[in-house]
Amino acid sequence: MPKPLQLKQQDKKLLNILQRDFPLDERPFARLGEKVNLSEQEAIQRIARYKQDRIVRQISAIFDTRSLGYQSSLVAMSVAHARQDEAAAILNEHPGISHNYRRNHCFNLWFTVAVAPTSRLGLEGTVDKLHEMCRADSTRLLPTLKLYKIAVDLDMTGERPPDATTGQAAYTEAKRSNLPLTERQIALIRELQKDIPLVGRPFDDWAAAAGLSPAELLAEARGFLERGQMRRFAAVLHHRSAGFVANAMGVWKVPENEDPDKYGAVMASFSAVSHCYRRPTYPDWPYALFSMIHGRTVDDCEKTLQAISERTGLSEYQALYSSKEYKKTRVKYFTREAEKWEERALAFQPA
Repeated sequence: MPKPLQLKQQDKKLLNILQRDFPLDERPFARLGEKVNLSEQEAIQRIARYKQDRIVRQISAIFDTRSLGYQSSLVAMSVAHARQDEAAAILNEHPGISHNYRRNHCFNLWFTVAVAPTSRLGLEGTVDKLHEMCRADSTRLLPTLKLYKIAVDLDMTGERPPDATTGQAAYTEAKRSNLPLTERQIALIRELQKDIPLVGRPFDDWAAAAGLSPAELLAEARGFLERGQMRRFAAVLHHRSAGFVANAMGVWKVPENEDPDKYGAVMASFSAVSHCYRRPTYPDWPYALFSMIHGRTVDDCEKTLQAISERTGLSEYQALYSSKEYKKTRVKYFTREAEKWEERALAFQPA
């Protein structure tokens, strides 16, 4: 078995670029190589090793769920401790669940779910079915009310301190197209959401499958970006293998009669915050703001949380750390698997 790849500064720079600026070009790996002084083949070989060593998880399009007509939400679920793994396995069967973690809280299972515009159950009906199937004690739907930031950007160079800020929020609300997707666009989405092959001209086969030339496919992909239907084309890393072994979901209570937005914008400016949202509250869940933080250590996460608290003046918060990752992938849109899951769910009867 090959030894794990020892990351040099050149590798770290390449990994940073893969997360932010993958070129939509007929020869993307040649363009990547130019940025870090590698040949096309050397860049491909490096990325192949990143995948082999479980540093890079996938390189593909990241679509905006709402712009494709999907409904989605974060969900908090409380299940009996002895049944956590069993319930997580049931959740993982749903193809629209992309992230599923066990966290250190009485709401111990946290997952994100997306349902297609053609769903017979809809979002709330789907979550109700999952609650029944998992025999959960309590389930809370926590959809996004306001998105302040979504930009996973792990600093592989190690030069960025835990309390670093960008000076501005990373997320700008994109103008979304209200036009329904055409069959051709849906076919393109099915191709672009695949993990890109590590060859010199990786878009050629996808273009052929969609009945387009590579130049036409890339033009369509740029159109998805311009319309806000695609957020970016980029790599997702295996956080732990990349050295980021701690992740804290910081949840914040906003004082009554205060505007959460002014606090959310400040949280989003922190470089270590990858996701920042406003979500609904409940009598048993008073936390309106969520800030996801990735760090190399728990101490790094705590330093970021403390810096956010000092900057915002918010003192009532909790840090929910993940103790087990059950599932982490990208949502696959417009697949037959979701329809099959609904057929099984509709036939389900509680024991």
